[in-house]
Amino acid sequence: MSADAFISGLGMTGLSREASDSAGVLAAQAVMSSISDAGLKRNDIDGLVITRSGAASEKNLGLFLQRSLGMRNLAFLQVLHGEGTSAIQAVQTAVLAVSVGLARHIVCVFADAPVVSGQPSHKSFGRVKTSRGIDGLRYSAGLFGGAAVYATAARRHMALYGTKEEHFGAMAISTREWASLNPQALQRVPLTMAKYMASRFIAEPFRLYDCALPVNGGIAVVVSAPKYAGSLGQPAVYVHGFGQGHPCLPDSQGFEPRVNSGAVQAGKTAFSMAGITAKDINICELYDAFSYIPMLALEDYGFCKKGEAGPFVASGATSPGNALPVNTGGGHLSGGYLQGMTPIGEAVIQARGQAGVRQCPKHDLVLVSNEGGCFDHHACLVLSPHRR
Repeated sequence: MSADAFISGLGMTGLSREASDSAGVLAAQAVMSSISDAGLKRNDIDGLVITRSGAASEKNLGLFLQRSLGMRNLAFLQVLHGEGTSAIQAVQTAVLAVSVGLARHIVCVFADAPVVSGQPSHKSFGRVKTSRGIDGLRYSAGLFGGAAVYATAARRHMALYGTKEEHFGAMAISTREWASLNPQALQRVPLTMAKYMASRFIAEPFRLYDCALPVNGGIAVVVSAPKYAGSLGQPAVYVHGFGQGHPCLPDSQGFEPRVNSGAVQAGKTAFSMAGITAKDINICELYDAFSYIPMLALEDYGFCKKGEAGPFVASGATSPGNALPVNTGGGHLSGGYLQGMTPIGEAVIQARGQAGVRQCPKHDLVLVSNEGGCFDHHACLVLSPHRR
């Protein structure tokens, strides 16, 4: 497979914590914005991959989007659902498709509108629960919501490795420092450890600032075939490698999900495809619906040893101006939770060198990750402004 497929366009629209247009409208706006950004016309697009949130999205955001966009003759059309890994899986799918000639330019889009009038934002991802059968056991035990499930994983890491609440706070503070440099981030007010520790618990050990911000908005990227590199409007961002990992159950070798993740498998595949190691990565844009998720990814990709992510982040290593920039736009925690498209969008901006005051001087290789389920699914990309 050619690894020279590239991201040619980026569109972002409607990022807000207020009620807004529907997810379908936001998706259409993001698609058209990404096409314009690439220097293309609507009729140049012959592929469309649509992803959405399983929890809160408009359920009609699907194949109908082709009609609403007036895309008459697509050669490639897909609705993809991989939980939190959907965005990266969409890009991976598009790369494969353009690399074998199924299409020339494929738009990958994610949009969501969970914030509605008259409903507190913390209820944006609420679902109707059942108390019957196996599916109801967790709710009968009081295990409600994603925060509670991920909190049990964080507790296990704390028990095994001595990770502290302050380490999660350091992760939240680091992303807020980056967000303060990003005019599009929705939480830019400085966060101190004292303020973090004084905030209320959502599901111990997670406090308010350990949890992502539900937002309305849409993000789309255009993936183009290699032969178009250098002929479009924006600097090309090449896909050097990618991988997936889906370790939903413990194995006989001591691999315990929740203190390990699919990043182990996905990283090996992606780094091998790109011909690099973790030491070559300049920037990480890591999925962070909760503060523990990027910390575990740092360990499983090999940026620090198992159990040492807490001290690594607390040392300041991931903060602006330091060794390994992580979530340079503020991530999901402070930027806005458009699931796995948030890190992809920031990765493209950094790889292009268009991040302004938050631009990282070294941006030759950018790692982007997505996480889904509760460490059940993982996907990643290695992006670069340079052709291999």
